[in-house]
Amino acid sequence: MTDAIVAEGLRKRYGDKAALDGLGLRVARGTVHGVLGPNGAGKTTLVRILSTLLRPDAGRVEVAGHDVLAEAQAVRFRIGLLGQHAALDEELSGRQNLDMFGRLYHLGARQARVRADELLERFTLADTGRKAVKQYSGGMRRRLDLAASLITEPEVLFLDEPTTGLDPRGRTEVWAAVRSLVGGGTTVLLTTQYLQEADQLADRVSIVDRGRIVADGTPDQLKSVIGGDRIDVVLRDAGQLGAAVALLPLPASEVSVDTDRRLLSAPVTDRMAALSGVVRALEEAGIEAEDVALRRPTLDEVFLHLTGDDRVKEAV
Repeated sequence: MTDAIVAEGLRKRYGDKAALDGLGLRVARGTVHGVLGPNGAGKTTLVRILSTLLRPDAGRVEVAGHDVLAEAQAVRFRIGLLGQHAALDEELSGRQNLDMFGRLYHLGARQARVRADELLERFTLADTGRKAVKQYSGGMRRRLDLAASLITEPEVLFLDEPTTGLDPRGRTEVWAAVRSLVGGGTTVLLTTQYLQEADQLADRVSIVDRGRIVADGTPDQLKSVIGGDRIDVVLRDAGQLGAAVALLPLPASEVSVDTDRRLLSAPVTDRMAALSGVVRALEEAGIEAEDVALRRPTLDEVFLHLTGDDRVKEAV
């Protein structure tokens, strides 16, 4: 079997609200699959169903080759789950926490100690393993929490917004840990509202909007939905944005304007012709640009294009 996760027609309602509305998903083995969407899109509900914590109202789900409803115990033996909040004892050391989780998973005393040492080394926490968790940084806590979810070496690991609240350093530490997991063959389902996180980690991304998958593909495939390259122009004077839109050799209807950042952005087909044309037009009009650059579209822009939903701003 090539798919580690198969979900078909998932539905879940909370009162009058449809958290999942016929959602379907397939995740290939040995990959990172990102599920991207703003708060309230249905990401956490999906993870809770896939990890046997919640029953769907309708639909079929298989994880690691087992039906989530009919074979829930078999699924639990094959998965790990890292939720949005760390499940650690602050007073215990990192090593003691992992040892405790090992015993909870019915490992023998010696096996639990060996596994704890292996995971501390794997997540570069060996030097701090004897410190109380309350002395750990945010990134160290999340890495320890991630290590705890791997006590039994799961086939499939669910990461539900694993870097929420972390600073850039902590987020980078967790990203490095996730990459090492996939290198070892683990399948990772990552839910996130950080667009950059999905772009950095995921082999494939599903965009969720109001309980449905509205797009699915590699990050590059999704970016191609709204065309190839884009050109960004940052002006020195925000008051000249309107004049610049009118004179640039770009279709005005496709130029987006960000007044706060003094930024104009538009899709282009011929990279070099567009770049030279914009620079020439600005010089001839006496409009001073601080920066002119070509770039690929971002997942932010893909989300807005597919959903027309300003909620993506919450996810930046």
